[in-house]
Amino acid sequence: MTDKLNRTHPTRGLRASTLRVCAACVAATVSASLAACSPAGPPSPAHAHSVRAAPPAPGPPPRQKQGRDATLARALKPLLPGGTTRLAVAVVDLDSGDQDVASYRADQPFDTASISKLGILAALLLQAQDEDRVLTAEEREDAEEMIRTSDNHAANTLWQTIGEADGLDAAHHRLGLKATKGGPGTSWGLTQTTAHDQIQLLRTLFTPGPTTPRPPKGLNPASRAYIRQLMSQITDDQDWGISAARSPGSRWALKNGWNQRTTTGQWTINSTGHITVHSHHYLISILSSGNPSMETGITLVENAARAAISAATTHTHPWPHQH
Repeated sequence: MTDKLNRTHPTRGLRASTLRVCAACVAATVSASLAACSPAGPPSPAHAHSVRAAPPAPGPPPRQKQGRDATLARALKPLLPGGTTRLAVAVVDLDSGDQDVASYRADQPFDTASISKLGILAALLLQAQDEDRVLTAEEREDAEEMIRTSDNHAANTLWQTIGEADGLDAAHHRLGLKATKGGPGTSWGLTQTTAHDQIQLLRTLFTPGPTTPRPPKGLNPASRAYIRQLMSQITDDQDWGISAARSPGSRWALKNGWNQRTTTGQWTINSTGHITVHSHHYLISILSSGNPSMETGITLVENAARAAISAATTHTHPWPHQH
């Protein structure tokens, strides 16, 4: 018999170990409109004297990439509990020269739980841009509740609005995600993703400059800023996960996700977003499954975030300059 999946996120009171998430989310249909912002202009024409476009900048040599991944794997190894628990991590330092991703099992698929709400909002905004309109008051209220408090009812409504999995998949394709597939029916929390794909989504939101194809294909600057704003206004009871690795007093923007299988009692715990550590800006995505409890899953994710930032920092710019 297949597991019944508890739907992701109650609206509040997250850290209680007795927390149970509701079993199925029934999507409410909303006839709503989406937000739009004017697209950026076309790219500048090439210089007349140029014979051919310059080749793309080379990425880091394979040996350098392997070294970065090996450093991360060593940092995470002491944290892995074994058994049924699975973990995937991807992290990138936006202030490094190459902005390459350090990864650990980052191509393995995981349930999104409520981190899929970022994709739902991105799809909403892309559809709004296509229709050249702004969000309705109801859509803005649902978007705020869906991201800030992780409200499931708001997510159900907007999931229906975007066209469920088809709308989500279309948005992800436009934003460059390659391995993420929308959940069946009303089950947006069963969307499958990878840590690499979540980093790609974060790049479209947090990397300065034109990181995605220009509108109408990609998110325009106002849409990106709107999602970042909501991610930075998560309620206090959801300030956990990757935010544990930030520097004291520094800014962060995140979305967490969690759910529980009713037949096994095991938890999926995910956290993804942007944090600042000693003036460096990091994108980080951590996915986990098979956790014996919500609390142990949160502890694993938070420790993995600290280890990942430490490994990325050690490999690219050691700390001797600190005092």
